[in-house]
Amino acid sequence: MQNAQSHFLGTKDYIASEELQNSVNISAALGRPLLIKGEPGTGKTMLARSIASALDKQLFIWNIKSTTKARDGLYIYDTVQRLYDSQFGDHDVSNIRHYIKLGKLGEAFVSPEQVVVLIDEIDKADLEFPNDLLWELDIMSFDIAETGETIKAVHRPIIIITSNAEKELPDAFLRRCIFHYISFPDEEMMVAIIKVHYPDLEKKLLEEAMKAFYWVRSINGLQKKPSTSELLDWVQALTVGGISPAKISSEMPFLGALLKKDHDFNLILQRMHNQGAQKKAPTPGFMRNW
Repeated sequence: MQNAQSHFLGTKDYIASEELQNSVNISAALGRPLLIKGEPGTGKTMLARSIASALDKQLFIWNIKSTTKARDGLYIYDTVQRLYDSQFGDHDVSNIRHYIKLGKLGEAFVSPEQVVVLIDEIDKADLEFPNDLLWELDIMSFDIAETGETIKAVHRPIIIITSNAEKELPDAFLRRCIFHYISFPDEEMMVAIIKVHYPDLEKKLLEEAMKAFYWVRSINGLQKKPSTSELLDWVQALTVGGISPAKISSEMPFLGALLKKDHDFNLILQRMHNQGAQKKAPTPGFMRNW
């Protein structure tokens, strides 16, 4: 077992700002969920993995969908299996406990050790979902209506909730959370992130890639600005492709690794053409295949 930190300080593959570290540690100390917002690609989901790794705790991930109900995270009563067994099986269908399965939050409650729970993209669910979770998150227990049992948390889990701000969350829910917005990394932070993944990257290539990347992000009218993960993919493509640093800004090779919308792709090519930065544009289809 690895040497766990007593407080979250980030990990070797996840660089967390001091403000983010403080938010995580305050959330854990107060026993309140940490609500994380930020544009796509800023590491919201990876944060929970990093916390679990740094503190040497098990991670439970509850991925939220538009059809997800709050009770799904607590437990599920498998009525379909019970009906099937009553017709075709030889199980004792009178024991309802056989058909109760704990959800991710329920599993976290009964864990003998404190765990980390990621409730990912909470804003995908309906408007009532956050409020339906309030009571259970406050008192750390829930009832199973079908059996009359009460499940109480052995340890209060460290709860990380991510949101892409697709919907406004209820005020009552927000009041019970510690909130942190992960800002998009500045150039200094981004260089540190890239060096974590590619420590041997040529300095000049990194400089030119950074200059081109932030230029692309500065263009008005993009439907989806390239994120950190897309920059990492692009840097890898440039390295594997053997692209010289001098060609990065002038030709923007493998642009399809950065941009994922036709509108954005064409917009950047047009801007490069207008600025005379590209003598001969690479074929869009070729770059999209990367």
